[in-house]
Amino acid sequence: MGAQLRVYKQKIASAQTTKKITKAMELIAASRIQKAMARVRASSPFAQAVTRAVSAVATHSNIDHPLTVERETIRRSAVVIFTSDRGLAGAFNSQILREGLELAQLLREQGKEPVFYLVGRKAVGYFQFRRIESAAEWVGDTDTPHFSTAEEIAATLLDAYDRGGDHAGVDEIHLVYNRFVSMMTQSPETVRLLPLEVVEAEEESSASVYPLYEFEPDASVVLDAVLPVYIQSRVFNALLQSSAAKHAATQKAMKSASDNADNLITDYTRLRNNARQAEITQQIAEIVGGADALSSRK
Repeated sequence: MGAQLRVYKQKIASAQTTKKITKAMELIAASRIQKAMARVRASSPFAQAVTRAVSAVATHSNIDHPLTVERETIRRSAVVIFTSDRGLAGAFNSQILREGLELAQLLREQGKEPVFYLVGRKAVGYFQFRRIESAAEWVGDTDTPHFSTAEEIAATLLDAYDRGGDHAGVDEIHLVYNRFVSMMTQSPETVRLLPLEVVEAEEESSASVYPLYEFEPDASVVLDAVLPVYIQSRVFNALLQSSAAKHAATQKAMKSASDNADNLITDYTRLRNNARQAEITQQIAEIVGGADALSSRK
């Protein structure tokens, strides 16, 4: 009985230690999520302004720009997967990896070759373990993304798109990331980045009178200047959305772990008390039995 009590005592102490760790991680994630949400809100006005500018040029001009016209034959498609550098976030990474691989399978069924670009150590480790090749990798900047990382990713993707599928490049680009919906919900999002799809343009009334646009020196030069900025803003927004979603997922996972630790402590405490009561009952029975044996001898 004594050995059983020691086992339960050790398990209770272990669960209490785990609870301290998970509670601390939950509080850290809660503090970081507020900063991440503030960064998402702060980046929205610029992203919307760039989107409106690109939409205006693409809508009110008659040119066929390489970044806005779909190519006749699409041989290779870039799939950019945004994960985190760390785990302990529930299904955050697994659901986005599954979404990316499902997209890759759909592209293969359409006769396209998927080319993977990976953001985050979890994606890199997953692909390395399964020996799946990737064209480029970025790690170490997923918790608090910097715009320089978005610029590097955007430059790599634009270079691959400019080369095209016939010259070891790509013919279209897809982004796969977790979008922050709420503290409890993170939704996998798939966006075709190029050829251009304006996904954030505000809806306008059919009765609106569109202004006349003049582009200087011409629409093609304006697109050349504005589209790279648009791509950078879209990539940076995906990084920020993924960061906020990751912190929210971590907070939710750590709260669940803390609650489970509480349940374990309650269960082990009850079992320890039952074992202690059984031990006391056994000792009393032995004392009473010994007393009865002495009295019978007399």
